[in-house]
Amino acid sequence: MLYFARFLNIALNLGRMLVESFFERTYLLEANTMKDIQILLTNDDGIRSPGLWAAASALSEIGFVHVAAPREQYSGAGRSMPSTSDGIIQEHVIQVNGQHWKVYSVGGTPAQTVLHAVLEILPRCPDLVVSGINYGENLGTGVTISGTVGAALEGAALGIPALAISLETEPQYHLSYATHIDFRVAAHFAQYFSRLLLSCTLPHDVDVLKVDVPANATVETPWELCRLSRKIYYEPLRPKRRSWSQPGRLEYRLARDAGDPVEGTDAYVMRVKRWVAVTPLSLDLTSRVELAQVEQCLRAVTSSAQSS
Repeated sequence: MLYFARFLNIALNLGRMLVESFFERTYLLEANTMKDIQILLTNDDGIRSPGLWAAASALSEIGFVHVAAPREQYSGAGRSMPSTSDGIIQEHVIQVNGQHWKVYSVGGTPAQTVLHAVLEILPRCPDLVVSGINYGENLGTGVTISGTVGAALEGAALGIPALAISLETEPQYHLSYATHIDFRVAAHFAQYFSRLLLSCTLPHDVDVLKVDVPANATVETPWELCRLSRKIYYEPLRPKRRSWSQPGRLEYRLARDAGDPVEGTDAYVMRVKRWVAVTPLSLDLTSRVELAQVEQCLRAVTSSAQSS
């Protein structure tokens, strides 16, 4: 009986040691994996945006996060590369999760910031580019205007998996750094989809995942894959001025039919179903039509013009 008790005690101790060793190895493996994963985080709202830092905090749990963002607010920059950008890179120290991070502001658009980061700042090409979290949803045909999407597309053009994530907010907060906006749920989904992108290879022609999070979403809110809406989501407004010689800023508002989107589109999933809308985007902007049909149409017009 004493022998059995001693054997049982040895077995229990050995089992405990094996379990502890397993979890220790697992922890070290995850720690090393995290250290190896390089994530470039950027945005179009600028280096001071709370949405950027909410994403940084969440993403730091899955990899080493390099933050490089435009020096100024650059919403609506798309994937532009203006020659007037100075490209000046400044180093800052920001506190994230109780730790001091070395981060960088760049004198350029979101897309230019991605290039400066990959070519000059990061020690190697990142495993993932994340752009956001944006103040305001990016839905419908206006996504090519979005600097958030533009930065992700620029990363994708370099062959890097890319995520563009936005949080639904009222238009009056789009250019603000309003501190009452809660980015925690959007940050959860930024981490969630980043993990997926790091763990799988998406089909050919999927270059960017665009994610739009409803304002009232929780971490339990479902997500749905969907296509872009063909409708204008934000409609432009005529500048309010008496003379063309006066400055005239183009404003916008939600389109009148924004609340009546087509089922299966990003606008429908986010605005009607109140789910997280996930849209795969491609760098290939070629129209999805048989080229022969287009050629036949164009050549028919050419032939008609020549015969008349």
